[in-house]
Amino acid sequence: MIALIGNRPAIQVGNYQVHDYDTAWLGHALQRAAAAADHDDFPFLDEIRKGVEEYLESKCSLSLLPLHTLYERMRKMLEMIGCHLIAAQLEPIAPPVTLSLPHAARRAGNGYELAFFECLRSELNELRGVGAEEIRFTGLRESVLVLRGQEKWDKKCDQLLTEVRSFLWSQHQDFHDPSRPLRLHLEGERFD
Repeated sequence: MIALIGNRPAIQVGNYQVHDYDTAWLGHALQRAAAAADHDDFPFLDEIRKGVEEYLESKCSLSLLPLHTLYERMRKMLEMIGCHLIAAQLEPIAPPVTLSLPHAARRAGNGYELAFFECLRSELNELRGVGAEEIRFTGLRESVLVLRGQEKWDKKCDQLLTEVRSFLWSQHQDFHDPSRPLRLHLEGERFD
C-alpha cells in the first residue's frame, strides 16, 4: 500500500509518524555530509536528493518507512555511485515532527504538571536522538486546561501557560548545538 499524500510513505521518527512532508531535510542531510567529507563543492547533491524523492514517490512499496531505513538506503546509494566519504558522514535529519501537547497532558493526568514536563523532556530527547531538528507543538491552551482539570480558563491557567512556554524555551536552550540546530515552533511562536 502506498501513502496518499504525494504517494510518499509516512516516515517513522521515533514513536511519531510524519505524513505530510517535503524533502528539504534530505537536502540538508546530504549537504552536511558533503561538507563533513570536505566535498562542499560536490555538484550532484540536488540530483541525489531528487533520486531519493523519486524512490519515495514511486518505488517504495511501504506505507510506513522508518527513518533509519531510509538513511541506510541513502548510504548504500551513495556508495554505489562512488561517494563513500559522503556516505560515511551521512547523519539522519528527520522531517519536521508535530507533537501534541494535549496528548502529553492526558498521559500525565490532571494535576500532574511535573509528569507532563518530564514526559515532554523525554520525548524531546528521544526525537533529538533520532535526528529531529524541527518540532512543532500543537494544542498549548488545550493542554493547560487538561493539566488544570478545568473547562474554563482562569488565572491559574495563565500561570501554567507561562510555565509551559518557559519550559519549552529552556529545552530549546539546553539543546542549542550549532552543528545540529533545533527549531521549536509553538502555535505561531518560534524558538530559534
